[in-house]
Amino acid sequence: MITLNVNGKNYNVDVTPDTPLLWTLRDNMGMTGTKYGCGISECGACTVHVNGQAKRSCVTPAGSVVGAQITTIEGLSADSSHPVQKAWIELDVPQCGYCQSGMIMATAALLARKPKPTDADIDKTITNICRCGTYQRIRAAIHLAAKNTKS
Repeated sequence: MITLNVNGKNYNVDVTPDTPLLWTLRDNMGMTGTKYGCGISECGACTVHVNGQAKRSCVTPAGSVVGAQITTIEGLSADSSHPVQKAWIELDVPQCGYCQSGMIMATAALLARKPKPTDADIDKTITNICRCGTYQRIRAAIHLAAKNTKS
């Protein structure tokens, strides 16, 4: 049994410490907004925040984040009012939407660290993969969210 703080609440979870955080969130805690994509930390569909930093949960052992503050897409905002979520909606970013929770979480972490990112910052930081290829809308939404985020 381990205790994880997810979206501001403590949860006792019956998993071994080496269980990937992704499966702990999805299978043991019912937080299915975080998606499985590749399982090898390449695609970013599983991105969550650990102490405010974007982290690929498919390769993060649950035991390694005991005591950390974990935020999933469900905890980013209760009503989709986070500036990144609002920009995604306004610009109709997703096609299939599968990668979007990870993309939004990576973007929110970027903007928290660098409120006015350049295209080069976005290219360097947002390494998530979108199979639908909505990268132009993603970039536009990142700039819109940056414009609408209080620095």
